[in-house]
Amino acid sequence: MIFHVLSIFPELVRQLFDYGVLRRGVEAGLIGHDIRDLRDYTEDRHRTTDDMPFGGGPGMVMLAEPIFRAVESLRAETGQRLPLVFLTPTGEQFTHRIACELAAGEDFLMLCGRYEGVDQRVIDHLVDRELSIGDYVLSGGELPAMVVIDAVARQIPGVVGNEASCGSESFATGILDWPHYTRPEEFRGWKVPPVLISGHHAKIMGYRQDEGLLLTFRRRPELLDEQQLARVRQILRRRETEGPSDAGDE
Repeated sequence: MIFHVLSIFPELVRQLFDYGVLRRGVEAGLIGHDIRDLRDYTEDRHRTTDDMPFGGGPGMVMLAEPIFRAVESLRAETGQRLPLVFLTPTGEQFTHRIACELAAGEDFLMLCGRYEGVDQRVIDHLVDRELSIGDYVLSGGELPAMVVIDAVARQIPGVVGNEASCGSESFATGILDWPHYTRPEEFRGWKVPPVLISGHHAKIMGYRQDEGLLLTFRRRPELLDEQQLARVRQILRRRETEGPSDAGDE
């Protein structure tokens, strides 16, 4: 998959591919990137990409013409449809499900907005999908684009060294991930739960599933269905009567 991005700060996004699993994915030929400077699609000597809003008010608005020119040029150059994804606080909430959907689909193009936003005609007549990474406002769409790229790339087979780890991460299973521990077994008097070093794989998995459910119940209860909530109540009742267990249910 090739990640196509339009930004007035292309180097900010490009550096993402120099590190970690994304770098290994590029080196393995599994993913690639085409990060374009939107200013290259302007025609005035100042390379202008924004102007004052009609109707007055603070801030600037990104011009429609350079964006249309850039998108149309990239589509003609690549010979691909390149659906346009606009990163904006008003978009639909980006989720693990959407990351998987994008990873399984065709190459797409992301537009990074700046200032007060983009001319509405871009959204009405050019954008295919609007995505938001959260209910807050950032200085531009570059960081959200990088979040989307990282999340999507991880779902492409081979990009993550141990693909099994992706299947157990938060949201991949529908619940939050369980707590993790590594060496030493005791640190400053805090011990690793004995079940994790017991070698009893069924009990370890039971413990992890219980902990993941409890963490989800405490922090994101809206993610749980009725069956999972019933399981949480069962775990809590058992712990009230028997005390905290580190062995999980058999």
